[in-house]
Amino acid sequence: MPTAVKTIKVTFLPEGKTCEFDPETLPYKHHGRPLSLLDVAQNFGFPLEHACGGNCACTTCHVVVKEGEEHLSEMEDDEADKLEQAPGLTLHSRLGCQAIVSGDVVVEIPAWNKNYVSEGGGSQLGDGIPPPSNKR
Repeated sequence: MPTAVKTIKVTFLPEGKTCEFDPETLPYKHHGRPLSLLDVAQNFGFPLEHACGGNCACTTCHVVVKEGEEHLSEMEDDEADKLEQAPGLTLHSRLGCQAIVSGDVVVEIPAWNKNYVSEGGGSQLGDGIPPPSNKR
């Protein structure tokens, strides 16, 4: 008897985009941890900002979990430390690059965070990334 394929659904609000996938076959996109919310977003072309490349060094991939928190990996110390710097922090905040999905979840991208970096917001890495020089 064939084994049923386990599919997981991740819904990104406020857009309402749902990404459905088999965790055994989802390719790793090398942004964030494998099967993280960021990895899922990258696989489906969903724009979840990640100024640091998904390395838990900024908070641009901050999301708020609305449903299915029990289907995300436990928060590690590095993520908790970084989240303390996130504007709009809630008890249900997670970094998309660190939260690994194991079942259906619904997350919201805070309005202030959408396209923050691509629309001219500053890097949370401070002097780690100097501004472009106008000198030639």
